[in-house]
Amino acid sequence: MAAQKRAVVGPLVGAVVQGTNSTRFLVFNSKTADLLSHHQVELTQEFPKEGWVEQDPKEILQSVHECIDRTCQKLAELSVDISNIKAIGVSNQRETTVIWDKLTGEPLYNAVVWLDLRTQPTVENLSKKIPGNNNFVKSKTGLPLSTYFSAVKLRWILDNVRHVQKAVEEGRALFGTIDSWLIWSLTGGVNGGVHCTDVTNASRTMLFNIHSLEWDEELCDFFEIPMDILPNVWSSSEIYGLVKAGALEGVPISGCLGDQSAALVGQMCFQEGQAKNTYGTGCFLLYNTGRKCVFSEHGLLTTVAYKLGRDKPACYALEGSVAIAGAVIRWLRDNLGIIKTSEEIEMLAKDVGTSYGCYFVPAFSGLYAPYWEPSARGIICGLTQFTSKNHIAFAALESVCFQTREILDAMNRDCGIPLSHLQVDGGMTNNKILMQLQADILHIPVVKPAMTETTALGAAMAAGAAEGVGVWSLKPEDLLVIIMERFEPQIKATESEIRYATWKKAVMKSMGWATAESESSDPALFSSLPLGFFIVGSMIMLIGARYISGIPY
Repeated sequence: MAAQKRAVVGPLVGAVVQGTNSTRFLVFNSKTADLLSHHQVELTQEFPKEGWVEQDPKEILQSVHECIDRTCQKLAELSVDISNIKAIGVSNQRETTVIWDKLTGEPLYNAVVWLDLRTQPTVENLSKKIPGNNNFVKSKTGLPLSTYFSAVKLRWILDNVRHVQKAVEEGRALFGTIDSWLIWSLTGGVNGGVHCTDVTNASRTMLFNIHSLEWDEELCDFFEIPMDILPNVWSSSEIYGLVKAGALEGVPISGCLGDQSAALVGQMCFQEGQAKNTYGTGCFLLYNTGRKCVFSEHGLLTTVAYKLGRDKPACYALEGSVAIAGAVIRWLRDNLGIIKTSEEIEMLAKDVGTSYGCYFVPAFSGLYAPYWEPSARGIICGLTQFTSKNHIAFAALESVCFQTREILDAMNRDCGIPLSHLQVDGGMTNNKILMQLQADILHIPVVKPAMTETTALGAAMAAGAAEGVGVWSLKPEDLLVIIMERFEPQIKATESEIRYATWKKAVMKSMGWATAESESSDPALFSSLPLGFFIVGSMIMLIGARYISGIPY
């Protein structure tokens, strides 16, 4: 019997989601927000030296092409006409820095990933230039001076890579975050590619004035960054250009949001006071503060949440950023080998139901919010002879929840009105043990949408709503009701507080590990652990010999 033709109601919108660990392309029905098809490609990360994290920009671009082509093939197999795809949105890992040659289209250096720590000396030198009574960098950008953001990564490249310096001097170099690299390449590259970014990504470079919504000459002078290599800054929802090749040639790229802003839009947190937490490689809690910039007194960032149209106002958010969330699961899989797939950690944790007093602080790249402590490194403490790989798996999941608790507490203090529940999304939210742990540790309900691809949905919504596309309505009365799964706290508040207090003791022990002397004294010391991991606690030898390998005790 011939396959029946599938009925597709309404126009379709595609979304590129370019993350730290993988690239995806997803296609949604703009009238129902149903996900029709998708494809995902895992990416390689390179660790050339202790604390360095890089990716190949060409591999990233190729993964986007592959995901688009494979998704279009899958749609054809479902008898869906890809000419119904009316727009594409782009969502991306933020801060990751790319610099390329506009004449050849070739990257001039590997992408320096947001997690990378090589710029700590650069940060320390720059911090000495900021007057103690006038932190103009933070007041203009909403960001602390940190290895996290693009300006210091770009400064390091210009200081250390001679052929990049030469390309800048000759006027051949272009800079951008991942969104800029992808949009320039997809819209023609050397043949008229559009060099642009949106306000959400620009606000993570530390070169962008979040009040005037423009590149800031004083900031560029401070970091000694030539302004002519910077992309044009547009809103998050307008037509930037057309795809110039491939299955979707001629389709407009009309949405662009940093991944955390895309998730905020996808969760439909359009009202002041709404918040969401995304569990990906890192963990990012954003709280919508409306049209006003709110500056944190408790270690949070002030950032641009979105600007959904050229003539629409910018909305802002407070953000708590955790460097290591899903990355700790990947570390257990790839570095220690105690799991073969990321999904196995839920089974290991479920088998024991407790960490048995074991606490894991995965400060592989220092500590982000609310501490901003680059000297911290990862520790596991509270080990006994009874500790097994199951307890460490459980402690790894708990570490994500404790870190979220820390930034939620800071957010509640800054905003004055505690959240009554937490909206969540991201790949890790499929782990029910993690979600229940999060509700227990926060002692408020955790609410997860049935469709967890909210980052992709947000990018698609921005693209579909753009002027000149107009296939997705963002009017409040047209927004769809999201079906939610709810996790209620199941332990007493006193138990939650005791566990949280012990976690904070472990955090204190993680600080002060990395110093200029310790990192330069024995570079071979960390050769097998590219992110510099320290294990602290009793009976440390039990980890390597018996329990990590799964030998019965």
